[in-house]
Amino acid sequence: PATPFFRPVHYDALDMDNFPMGTNAIVAVISYTGYDMEDAMILNKSSYERGFAHGCIFKSMFIELEGSKDYFERDPNNKQIEDKLGPDGLVYVGAKLKSRDPMYCYWKDSENKYIVCRYSGKEEMTVEVVRMSSGFTSGGSVTPNCAYVGYRIQRNPSVGDKFASRAGQKGICSVRWPAEDLPFTDSGLVPDIVFNPHGFPSRMTIAMMVECMAGKSAAVHGLVHDATPFKFTEDNTAIDYFGKLLEAGGYNYYGTETMYSGVDGSMMQAQIFFGVVHYQRLRHMVSDKWQVRSKGPVDKVTHQPVKGRKRGGGVRFGEMERDGVLAHGASWVLLDRLFNSSDKSKELVCRTCGSLLGPTVLVQSLSIKNKMADNQPVSCKQCGERDNLGTINIPFVLRNLVCQLASFNIKVELDLKPNESLV
Repeated sequence: PATPFFRPVHYDALDMDNFPMGTNAIVAVISYTGYDMEDAMILNKSSYERGFAHGCIFKSMFIELEGSKDYFERDPNNKQIEDKLGPDGLVYVGAKLKSRDPMYCYWKDSENKYIVCRYSGKEEMTVEVVRMSSGFTSGGSVTPNCAYVGYRIQRNPSVGDKFASRAGQKGICSVRWPAEDLPFTDSGLVPDIVFNPHGFPSRMTIAMMVECMAGKSAAVHGLVHDATPFKFTEDNTAIDYFGKLLEAGGYNYYGTETMYSGVDGSMMQAQIFFGVVHYQRLRHMVSDKWQVRSKGPVDKVTHQPVKGRKRGGGVRFGEMERDGVLAHGASWVLLDRLFNSSDKSKELVCRTCGSLLGPTVLVQSLSIKNKMADNQPVSCKQCGERDNLGTINIPFVLRNLVCQLASFNIKVELDLKPNESLV
């Protein structure tokens, strides 16, 4: 993190440098390679390898023991956890833990044994803070033993992570582009970020343009500019002030520069807006949001996969996704996603009355000794038909809908042709 070149007077008064939020990035406003469409931004791969926008995630874990006689302590008979846990049963400050490493140990009085709890995360982490409060009496009852562990996870920017300037121009890192293929200036400067110019007109974020010129002039002259509102007037505009500073430093008055293609070295016909902008890294990261599932839990009512990343659920294939697949003509994909891989169900249908709920298997007797059911032939509860039944593959949620309609006294009939099973 770095302190911004362009900041208001309250920035120092609030001591904001102790809480850094971003870094000063060299930004080129140009449509380049097509990977910067729709608010996406290209990151310089060499800048990334030098630590550009590296950040840390701070997380907390609160541990509360259930029993009043439970207490934190390292198992003296377990030699494998001695180098990870202290005598109090908690992890050392500064320890680096990987997945399944021991995190704390405590004595469970109800089971009369030591319990070792392990780190369940998948990323390597570093312990920052460890605090413990022993049981004390409150209102006549003894509170359980508690502990707090604060840890830090280091993360480099990856494709899909979110960034934003202080003007609110948020964007997603779309690709890490090699520095030798990025455009460069006469002086050999290569941008850290390539920003698409189509993000300016509709948003009207003039402040980002002013900041780009101010940051560039500050870097040239070694200044820190005051960004307090209403400082400039109609007679002394911000563009004139920063433009003259850029001219004094040997740059173009309007902050543009001649750039050359990183692919073939040819000079670009247009002048490229080029400067320094303080970019922030936001908390929305792919590492916290990625989700994948092959098999997993299903809903008891609809028999469809459950939702939720923590529950091992699936990603919803909604109406807009369905329309997009249909527009591509890939209708067979819909059969797989919305039927075969979702809630496919084989159901009995009565051809005589068209009932989906009527046909059922009647259990005549149950032998407890052999745990076997003696089933009668399948029959329809509505019309009593036994021979004229067929099977059909339907989404199970359709059966659920038919049941709900039946509760409103609405009957749903299916028209099956004689001697036809749709399986």
